[in-house]
Amino acid sequence: MNARTTRTLAAALSLTAALAISGCSSDSDTKADGAKADGAKPAMTVSGAFMPEPVNDQMAGAFMVIKNDSKTADKLTGITSPLSDDLQIHETKNQKMQQVASMDVPANGELNLERGGNHVMFMGLKSKPKVGDKVTIELRFEKADPVKVELDVKERTYNAQTSNAH
Repeated sequence: MNARTTRTLAAALSLTAALAISGCSSDSDTKADGAKADGAKPAMTVSGAFMPEPVNDQMAGAFMVIKNDSKTADKLTGITSPLSDDLQIHETKNQKMQQVASMDVPANGELNLERGGNHVMFMGLKSKPKVGDKVTIELRFEKADPVKVELDVKERTYNAQTSNAH
């Protein structure tokens, strides 16, 4: 082989190796911005969002169903609202609630935030909403774009599961 052939062969091998290495990503690989390697971002929708009328201005709960119609799992990582500067994600295990940093929203699945289960807590309300009011929140996710949601303020005894069974 002459020097030119050797350089061409070396360049071709280097290019092949680089392509092989960059092509070795799995479906679960994500880019730095959180998008999947194939560019698909989860798209979240929310239904049944409500807040029972708070008893006082110390705390309130919020409940909803977050649906992920994509093939990419995601996580609910935070909530913001003009009603409170301290919103928390709570899980309930063994009838005890505790704050968690995030909650999984499975691919092609749902995250149910419901009474007696996982939910959102508002701590230190700036005002006390009444039945019929609407409370705006913004859900933040690890990968999906933020989602603005309006919570309907309902009677303290309201429960979505029993209200939907007509």
